Amino acid sequence: MSHISVRNLTVAYNGHPALRDVSFDIPDRQVTAIIGPSGCGKTTFLRCLNRLIDVNNSVRVQGQVLIDGEDIFAPRADVMSLRRKMGLLSQKPQVLPMSIFDNVTYGPRLHGVRKRAQLEQIVERCLRMASLWDEVSGRLRAPAAELSVGQQQRLCLARGLAVQPEALLCDEPTASLDPISAQSIEQLFMELKNDYTVVLVTHILRQARRLADYLVFFYMGELVEHGPAQQMLSNPSDPRTRKYLEGVIS
Repeated sequence: MSHISVRNLTVAYNGHPALRDVSFDIPDRQVTAIIGPSGCGKTTFLRCLNRLIDVNNSVRVQGQVLIDGEDIFAPRADVMSLRRKMGLLSQKPQVLPMSIFDNVTYGPRLHGVRKRAQLEQIVERCLRMASLWDEVSGRLRAPAAELSVGQQQRLCLARGLAVQPEALLCDEPTASLDPISAQSIEQLFMELKNDYTVVLVTHILRQARRLADYLVFFYMGELVEHGPAQQMLSNPSDPRTRKYLEGVIS
């Protein structure tokens, strides 16, 4: 059974549907790319997976999102525990107004880690995983805001990894980066999928072709089709998917 399963998920804002009856399983330890035209529900879907959708008071969610078999929208669901399992990388780096060290340790401290030696180990391990350690190891007490945008995005990745999530939710994570920084982030995803499930929302088809093991195509709030990336890219079963891949629908 997949760590993440979606069953009949329907989402509406002020009564206007954003997602309609979405059901599929997200493969473990693969890069799943969510593609589709702007406004088709990609980000709404991603925000359901860690319940960030809750910040909008006008939203109504029906159906189930099962993480390790438990419905995260059940009345007694532990949202803090859920968000620990679901690391998030946003479109623009969201560094905290504190040092590099404190950014990485923010989550572990929130979950009860207090020993200095343990925190230092977490910082080094996660910065190395994010390919940032060699660049910042001598200035861990410097403000995170002093880093370049590409470095900030890798710091956000390290911060997400610090709480040992099961999955990484990535919402167009290279959209604000220069090509070299974007390439670095993409390479990290290819390495991290050996240990994590990566769910990537992207509007860049070339990126989906490079990274995806599994593709999910949304159109106007509907899940049109999903399947192994190579199969969908070479022979999509729905004409809407074919038109999108050919650039007819954008």
